[in-house]
Parts: sequence; C-alpha cells; structure tokens
Amino acid sequence: MAPNVIDTLTVPWIRLPHTLDRMLSDRIPDGYAVATSYVFVVDALDRTLLTDVAEPGRGWDVPGGHVEAGESPALAAVRELAEETGLDLAVDALDLFGGQRITLLDEPPPGHPYPQHDYMAFYVARLPHEGAPTSPHPDSECVEAAWLTRDEVAERCAGKIWLPLYDALFADQ
Repeated sequence: MAPNVIDTLTVPWIRLPHTLDRMLSDRIPDGYAVATSYVFVVDALDRTLLTDVAEPGRGWDVPGGHVEAGESPALAAVRELAEETGLDLAVDALDLFGGQRITLLDEPPPGHPYPQHDYMAFYVARLPHEGAPTSPHPDSECVEAAWLTRDEVAERCAGKIWLPLYDALFADQ
C-alpha cells in the first residue's frame, strides 16, 4: 500500500522539537531506523490481544518494545508478543501495517537514545480462529494479557497514541 499519513502531531514524551506522523504503510520509510516494534493480533471474533503493563501510566497497551541489536523489526515484534502475552507466532504471520514516523527537527544531543529519524513499526497478524487464553512470561513487565473487543479496547485504551492505527485496521468493515 502507498504510504498514507493519517495525521501529524507532537507528543509531550519527546522533549526535543519534532513531528510525529501516524501513517499506514506496508514499508518502513526510507531513511528511518526502527527502534521499536508492535503487533496487533486480531482473532476470528475480531478481538485484539492486548497486555496490561505494570508501569506507571501504561495500563492496557499493544504488545511490543525495543528492537535489539541484530534483530529485525518483525522478529522484535514476535519476541515482544511472546514475552508480554505468551502467544508465539512466526515472523511470516505478520504484515507491516503502519507506524509512527518520528522526525527530530534538530540533530539529537549526545547520548540521546533514539535516532533523528525513528520509526515505530506496527504489524498485524490475523488469526483464522478464536484466540486462546494467554499469559505474560513471569519476567515480563506485564501482569495480564487478554483478548478484547473493539469496545473494550476503546474503553481501556482511551488516549493511547496508537488508537488511530488500530481504528484503521477495521475501517473497511
């Protein structure tokens, strides 16, 4: 699919001057490095697997996290999914769906943990069956994983920056 920018905004958790484009695309934008990957898993009942993160201010969230050295963004997504929800998927079950393209307007200062052109990749996996109960790995920062309906996602995840991407998954239904 051709890249489609949903909207452009700034967010308070990035303290440097920046833009953040929420976008739909099946490719990583040229010139952008992927530091974090996430995956929406949707089952045959149109429920989405989310996880409850036990960190202040996080709550229910889409499974995902940092890409480790030498790891592809898709592999990071399946690894984080397994750690945070207990669900094991193969990399080829994922399709890149979109992401959040972050552009720092100035060169980042020394020690800044992210590149000037960063992409938060969002994948989707659609299961042809009902999702089975899952549980986060005991060493995970997550305390629970659950299959949630769209209404439950809207209720538990109000204000999450990724909601426009999630809503776009179901735009044609």
